[in-house]
Amino acid sequence: MRVVLAGGGTAGHIEPALALADALRRNDPNTGIVCLGTERGLETRLVPQRGYELALIPPVPLPRTLTPQLLSVPGRLRGAINAAANVLDQARADVLVGFGGYVATPGYLAARKRKVPIIVHEANPKPGLANKLGARFTDHVAVSHQDSPLPNATFVGIPLRREIAALDRLAMGDKARSYFGLLPDLPTLLIFGGSQGARSLNQAAVAAAPYFRQAGIQVLHIVGPKNTEEPEPVQGGPQYVTIPYCDRMDLAYAAADMAMCRAGAMTCAELAAVALPAVYVPLPIGNGEQRLNAEPIVAAGGGMLVDNAELSPDWIARNLLPVLADPGRVAHMSEAAGRMGRRDADVALARMVYDVVRAAGAAR
Repeated sequence: MRVVLAGGGTAGHIEPALALADALRRNDPNTGIVCLGTERGLETRLVPQRGYELALIPPVPLPRTLTPQLLSVPGRLRGAINAAANVLDQARADVLVGFGGYVATPGYLAARKRKVPIIVHEANPKPGLANKLGARFTDHVAVSHQDSPLPNATFVGIPLRREIAALDRLAMGDKARSYFGLLPDLPTLLIFGGSQGARSLNQAAVAAAPYFRQAGIQVLHIVGPKNTEEPEPVQGGPQYVTIPYCDRMDLAYAAADMAMCRAGAMTCAELAAVALPAVYVPLPIGNGEQRLNAEPIVAAGGGMLVDNAELSPDWIARNLLPVLADPGRVAHMSEAAGRMGRRDADVALARMVYDVVRAAGAAR
């Protein structure tokens, strides 16, 4: 079987695609996999790191307002479609699986042109433009929200890396805390804001460091590679560990009793899958999708939600610290978060791929 994956741009598009690739290769190491991408996206780093072939096509960002750039889109899009079609031809693709983003639109249009079966995966509650288009060309639409507005939607969840999906936090807790230099027996809060960090989270957390120390809570704070926030160390006090970047998020999750973070689709899916409750601080820009990502988990009792403008050291002291000081409440929230998680979305999506390829073969 030969599969082309179109999911470039951000980690939210790339990581589910790579998790699917891993699932397909686990089942059959001979599965041919090519990832479509552009030179602008994170895929230029992430895809080769995971050992998969990357084929670059021209980027065609679509202006969201009427600007002179709009006049250049048809010609540039045509070039990207032709480039994507050449990739499908060279790969002799049996199916194209798209995950949204700039690279998915030419991928969908090229697959339709070449009569290659299409599967769409949508991670967000509000579908992006590319996946709205792709869903018009196929009956095979996988979603991660039960009430997705896309037609023919089948709920599968978001494919996750195996090291996350298979994580046993409780069994790994002591090892994980030792890995980060944390103490084994203190309530632990993990703070992170995505791959680049989140300045408002960082500032509020660092300013709240005295409250954490007074409450006997230790912190693992992933500040982001471009940020330098770090509290003054206190001799003999609980640990406040800051690191610029973490490439072992499985261990970061295992070290923590609770998290404070943004509410991107991947973040919410991973935390629910590993049953880690969180204070979600949705990104205050965009179309509000981060709040929509977190709301079902919070409504089920698996987390808390606070607006970015309301997050402050005082809010943390009043609302978060009492929860962390109550092991029973943390355990209850963990169970609630876990009930909202799905660890086998990669397998479910891989099964859809096999079914679509088999059906297409039988129809020939």
